[in-house]
Amino acid sequence: MKKFKGTFTALITPFKNGSIDFDSLRKLVRQQLDAGIDGFVVNGTTAESPSLSDSEVHELFVKIKSYCPSNTPLIMGTGSNSTEKSVQASVQAEKWGADAILVVVPYYNKPPQRGLVQHFEKVATAVKIPTILYNVPGRTITALETSSIQKLSQVNGVIGIKEASGKIDFAKEIVDRCGKEFTLLSGDDGTYVEFLAAGGHGVISVATHVIPKQMIQWKSWVQNGELEKARQDIQKYSELINLLFVEANPIPVKKALQFMGIIDSAELRLPLVEMDAELAEKLRSEMKKVGLL
Repeated sequence: MKKFKGTFTALITPFKNGSIDFDSLRKLVRQQLDAGIDGFVVNGTTAESPSLSDSEVHELFVKIKSYCPSNTPLIMGTGSNSTEKSVQASVQAEKWGADAILVVVPYYNKPPQRGLVQHFEKVATAVKIPTILYNVPGRTITALETSSIQKLSQVNGVIGIKEASGKIDFAKEIVDRCGKEFTLLSGDDGTYVEFLAAGGHGVISVATHVIPKQMIQWKSWVQNGELEKARQDIQKYSELINLLFVEANPIPVKKALQFMGIIDSAELRLPLVEMDAELAEKLRSEMKKVGLL
């Protein structure tokens, strides 16, 4: 099994004139691999998964896999608010050759904790590849509780969680309840260094699109006992990270990548739209300030 304790990028889907821009995607993946990124999430929230067709998701995965060395872990986003649809997408991801699945807490229909446990258990046991839970209450409203995460950590195939609440005490609770072998990945870039200090093993990130080397460096420093060094360095990028989320992800990060010349267009699919012009100028200014432009 490939390793999932590392630095992963939740890849955007570049668009141009309504279609996926594979030239820009290839360029982005190359930039990420050259920077030392460990692997990728395909078809996650950052990829605008709700607006991708099934055929586009398949083509995205096949293309990204072809751009990467064979040992690069590829995690497929397969979660939805329908357990059966999540199972079907997960089985398909396994057939395509995904190394793991990332399954988000069901959104909108607000299931109780016992329903969440049954949902994740049914999805995880439908495939042989690893399952990573995804807790992101800012988008789903409903959130996994530590008792539910503990129960799910004992389900065969559930190897870890992407925890995106930004609550460091909650991350510590997960470590206490589930043990250090249970993979704990951050989904909140701004609190990443503190997350690592609390026992986190890595990140599934948006900011890695634009500051991959820095995110990798922070993990290295914390692992080597240089926590204060990491804390001081992340402060240099705190405003940039804030601006990457000042409008719904992936609106700002697409504009940042366009500014950097990595993708041709910052185009999104409705109901998402390109970044507000005034906010985009603030982003450009901050990118210049930290030396990205």
